Amino acid sequence: MASSHSSSPVPRPGSGGRDGIYRKDRDPSPPRCRTIRSLPDVCPKEPTGEVRGLCNGPSVVAEHDRWTVLSSKVNLPAALNDPRLAKRESDFFTKTWGLDFAETEVMPSFYLPNITREDFGPYLQEMAQRERIHERCKTICPNKDDVDPSSLGYTRYNCLHTDLCVFVLNFQIFMKPDFALDDPATFNNVLPWSHFNSAGGKSSRDVASSKLLQEKLSHYLDVVEVSIARQISLRSEAFFHAMSSQHELQDRLQETQQAVAVLRGRTAAMDRVMCQGPLQALRKAMTRNNCVKLHNKLKLMAAVHQTQPTVQLLLSTSEFVGALELIATTKEVLQQELQGIHSFRHLGSQLCELEKLIDKMMVEDFSMYSRSDLSRSLKDEPQVLEKERLESLVFGLLRQRKLDFLDIYSDEMILAAKAIVTQCVTDSVVHIEEIDTEVVIKQADQMRLMTFPQWFELLKNVFECFLLFLQRIKATLNIIRNVVVEVLNSNQKNRLLEQASSGASGQETSQSPSVLQGEAELAYLTHEGLFISDALNEAQQQAALAAQDQSSTVGSRIQQGRLETAGSDLTSGTSEMSASREQSIICSISKISSELELNRVVNNVQELLYTASDVSHDRCVKVLTARAKDGSLERLSSAEFVCLSQAVEGFVRDTEELSGRRSVSLRGALQSQANRFVHRFHEERKTKLSLLLDNERWKQAEVPAEFQDLVNSIADGKITLPERKTTGPDEKKPAEFLLVNGQKYAVVGTVLLLIRIFLEYCQCVNDIPSIATDMLTRLSDLLKHFNSRSCQLVLGAGALQVVGLKTITTKNLALASRCLQLVVHYIPIIRAHFETKLQPKQFSVLRHFDHITKDYNDHIAEISAKLVAIMDSLFEKVLSKYEVKAPMPSACFRNVCKQMAKMHEAIYELLPEEQTQMLFLRINASFKMHLKRQLARLGVINDGGPQHGLVVVDVAFYTENIQALKSLERLDLNMAEIWEQKR
Repeated sequence: MASSHSSSPVPRPGSGGRDGIYRKDRDPSPPRCRTIRSLPDVCPKEPTGEVRGLCNGPSVVAEHDRWTVLSSKVNLPAALNDPRLAKRESDFFTKTWGLDFAETEVMPSFYLPNITREDFGPYLQEMAQRERIHERCKTICPNKDDVDPSSLGYTRYNCLHTDLCVFVLNFQIFMKPDFALDDPATFNNVLPWSHFNSAGGKSSRDVASSKLLQEKLSHYLDVVEVSIARQISLRSEAFFHAMSSQHELQDRLQETQQAVAVLRGRTAAMDRVMCQGPLQALRKAMTRNNCVKLHNKLKLMAAVHQTQPTVQLLLSTSEFVGALELIATTKEVLQQELQGIHSFRHLGSQLCELEKLIDKMMVEDFSMYSRSDLSRSLKDEPQVLEKERLESLVFGLLRQRKLDFLDIYSDEMILAAKAIVTQCVTDSVVHIEEIDTEVVIKQADQMRLMTFPQWFELLKNVFECFLLFLQRIKATLNIIRNVVVEVLNSNQKNRLLEQASSGASGQETSQSPSVLQGEAELAYLTHEGLFISDALNEAQQQAALAAQDQSSTVGSRIQQGRLETAGSDLTSGTSEMSASREQSIICSISKISSELELNRVVNNVQELLYTASDVSHDRCVKVLTARAKDGSLERLSSAEFVCLSQAVEGFVRDTEELSGRRSVSLRGALQSQANRFVHRFHEERKTKLSLLLDNERWKQAEVPAEFQDLVNSIADGKITLPERKTTGPDEKKPAEFLLVNGQKYAVVGTVLLLIRIFLEYCQCVNDIPSIATDMLTRLSDLLKHFNSRSCQLVLGAGALQVVGLKTITTKNLALASRCLQLVVHYIPIIRAHFETKLQPKQFSVLRHFDHITKDYNDHIAEISAKLVAIMDSLFEKVLSKYEVKAPMPSACFRNVCKQMAKMHEAIYELLPEEQTQMLFLRINASFKMHLKRQLARLGVINDGGPQHGLVVVDVAFYTENIQALKSLERLDLNMAEIWEQKR
């Protein structure tokens, strides 16, 4: 307990007092007595005599009579205990010095040095010896008069308090919370009998010690009792005040009890007079409502009892959706309306097992439907098989969230595609007598034994069947997609309706408090024993229960109506679902399946159509590769391969229109075959051209009318091969020259065939645009091969060994140059044609034509240089023997003119006039150079002498003979350049 007046002495073990107790110095001034603070009141205060605001009835607050000690019914320790302290023993300082004591931190002084143990070192060393002597003396002879006589002047309270503190210090064992005398160790510490039990019996000293201990304990008991009595005296006023308040409170409670009894009597009278009748009517109404509910429950139980037989009948007619709807409704009724019914305790698990069985049946039925739909005849029957059955199955699978049913359809579709190819091959082989199916068992081998027309007819039949197959799949998938989209739209509508209804319910809630307030008044009248607030809460609960009962009643009616509707539909034998029932099924599906799942199903339907197209293309690729395994497709003619390419392109285009996406597998297979075809096509023509060149004698060939017509068609802008005309009596005779845009070209037979070959390349590109790049590369290789091989044979004189020519004449050279010029003429036309067939990003391959044109022009220039070199060697040989002497003209100049005439005769019909003139100008320049060199060696100058005259006669003869040649009449020979200028 807290002390109220003065601070109690605190034991200080290290103090210098003789009794080991530190005593605070007393102030010489007279002591100031603080007022005694009483404990807070635990009862209300006495009445003040003010006028009450209430009636004369009893009050639970104001008191009438003063409370006395005799009215107290609380024990003394409970009144004395301080309720504000949980554990008084936990804080010694608060217990001793009162509640105002608080431990606070004292800031260290800035003017005092920090004292450490080292500062007391000299003093401890000095006093250590004295302390040891003092301790030895205390143990040997304790001093009994170490109490200061001046302490006798203290008050009696301080003495008692000091004794109490000494008791606490010396016998701390009594203060421990686990103090118990029944513990042997504690008992021995309190009463040390070991000092009194000696071996020789009791001595007088032991008797004196026991008496001293008894007196000591008695003294401490007296000290404690005196301290307790003093504490009671200090708190007597508060104690008596609490007891008086308790007495007054009892009186007021008695008056209040009497008033409550009067009020209850009046309320009972009002209840008998005014409430019993109306309440009885309300009870009857509630009883009637309960009977109606019970009747509805019984009818609902009767309907639920018929669930399993009804489901069995629905399943017997494959009404899976109706059976699932009936099971779902029954489970909902069991969970909401019939929960806890003992007779239906196993019905829920039975319905779950039945629902799992229906799931398996639906999956099996959908698999059978897919198999029968895809394996039936493609030409005779309608596209969609049993539309109502399909819709019912899709509704049921969506309702059960069996969203992987499209995988079943995909597997059946792959098997059906394989069966289509097998059936087509079997039907085709039956009509071919050359193929023995007992010997050749594999269908791939049977296809390779067919001729190309037979196999091509089979391929077209496969294409036609797969188009019908895709049309049927698309029609079926459209039905499935429409069902899913219908459910998805219903889901969106339901969400919008829920949002609208939630807004309307928010407006209705604002009107509910007034309704509940009116119902609370009735609840208060019918309530017994509670307050108005409780009655209002109960009214709200009753309103909620009433709304729930109403909704459950409506729901039970709806559910019962569903059960009865299902039964009536079954008994009536209708196979089509009614509109309301279908709408309810869609609503139930939309609740189960989310929009994300339904959108995924819609995407899977479209992907399944793409898969069907890819599967069809893959099976056609199998047919194509089975035929191409032995290289038969590579050996096709251009027309046959073009027919194959057109058929494949048509099938790809049709499937792309059906599915909406381009499949690449068949195009890739065709491209692979096209590459092989192009390789074989090119190698055949390259080999053919090589054979023609190796057998070419480089003589001018006649031009058949067929080739002239071919060239004329090119001139008209048609880069195609014309149809071969049958020979007739009015057939044109072969021409000597090939006319191209009004120019005559003398050509060899190889060049005529080369023109037809590159037109075949262009025609192949027209028929198969996908191989344009590859074909361009091969054509450029062919042109390069012709250029290089002709150069080897003519300029390189390879024809001497290959064909057996005696020599390469100027006519051979001129003819080769003219053939090269004809090819150069057609290179830009070929380039423009290929440019129309290429994509803009592929135009870079056209640079091959630029390189080829340059190579051809270089070759033509080399041939021209070769012709000049032939005459140059002749001039050097002839003019080296030239002598200026009679007769004139000299034999040397006659020989030169003769060779020039032969040269002109050999080339003037082969080369155009301009090229002939340019060639003879270069030859004339070579002649003038050699003549000038010979005259300089002979020392003949332009001095008008006899030698000069003879040379002028020869030069005049030369000029006259050259200008006499055809197409060289206007050729300016400029013979004055043979003379050196005079210095």
